[in-house]
Amino acid sequence: ITEEETCEKLKGLIQRQVQICKRNVEVMDSVRRGAQLAIDECQYQFRNRRWNCSTLDTLPVFGKVVTQGTREAAFVYAISSAGVAFAVTRACSSGELEKCGCDRSVHGVSPEGFQWSGCSDNIAYGVAFSQTFVDVRERSKGSSSSRALMNLHNNEAGRKAILNNMRVECKCHGVSGSCEVKTCWKAMPPFRKVGNVLKEKFDGATEVEQRKIGSTKVLVPKNSQFKPHTDEDLVYLDSSPDFCEHDMKNGVLGTTGRHCNKTSKAIDGCELMCCGRGFHTEEVEVVDRCSCKFHWCCYVKCKQCRKVNLKPENSDRIRLQGERGKTEDHKDLRGSHLKGAKVKGNGITELDHNGDKAAGCPLDQSKRVMMMMMMWTDQM
Repeated sequence: ITEEETCEKLKGLIQRQVQICKRNVEVMDSVRRGAQLAIDECQYQFRNRRWNCSTLDTLPVFGKVVTQGTREAAFVYAISSAGVAFAVTRACSSGELEKCGCDRSVHGVSPEGFQWSGCSDNIAYGVAFSQTFVDVRERSKGSSSSRALMNLHNNEAGRKAILNNMRVECKCHGVSGSCEVKTCWKAMPPFRKVGNVLKEKFDGATEVEQRKIGSTKVLVPKNSQFKPHTDEDLVYLDSSPDFCEHDMKNGVLGTTGRHCNKTSKAIDGCELMCCGRGFHTEEVEVVDRCSCKFHWCCYVKCKQCRKVNLKPENSDRIRLQGERGKTEDHKDLRGSHLKGAKVKGNGITELDHNGDKAAGCPLDQSKRVMMMMMMWTDQM
């Protein structure tokens, strides 16, 4: 199968996207990496919240939650478009792509007196490709629906999170480490910084509605007392569910089986995470290296220490695969709607909701990322 035929076989692509894929086959691996960045960052940012950005073996990859116009959907679209822009830009700077390289527009001497040199990240190319590939679905519809306007706005807000946080990195040149000459280049922020920025925007997202101003349809704050949102802000149309109970009809997996912080009063605390249903505290034996000593020369010798951690868990969780392979059935097994929940390490690896495989189930990486790419094309 040729690379061009691979583009044809990607489900959900409209014809314009197939054409983009065929013209940019070498870039598609960067798109895949960008999707993985987005998934990982989303799950990091929401690891302690009721909605923890779980991925499913279905389309869309984040479940039905992102088919609704909620602030969770706003974050997913923003971090996804940012992931593509970031990964494509990084590929340009590392010389992986023939069509782009370092940003040659940054050159000469800066007003601060240092020499622009090195390889400045070509963020303009990465942003342009993200706009072309990620936004094309909404633009093909004429960008007239309120959801299309929401998606396009949040896509751009994700890219702005990179653009507005570009930084200058420098290197000194001179005898014995002196800085007689300083060369600098522009670099993207770490993607964790991008995730942090967008998480803050999520917390302060603006609820909007569509209005017609003249002949143009725009999104404006639903509450007229709120100030207008900026290009960097996230916007949403619909209120979010509380994510407490399992409701696959609306794409909600619930919080049953999640770990919680017994001493916290925040959203990761047991009272809020478990939605008042109560929780169990489970003893888990962990083996760590301890009392490590350096021996000349040259190795480190450690003892193995065993300690018991108390992990509070939702009272509906029924089966737990521990560090030593021990599986326990909790006393509320009969009253639970969960079957066969198991964890490995800190995350759930299998969780059946009335026969539907669901929350926290890490898919094969390539499969889950490919579905993420399809999400940008088959969401609406």
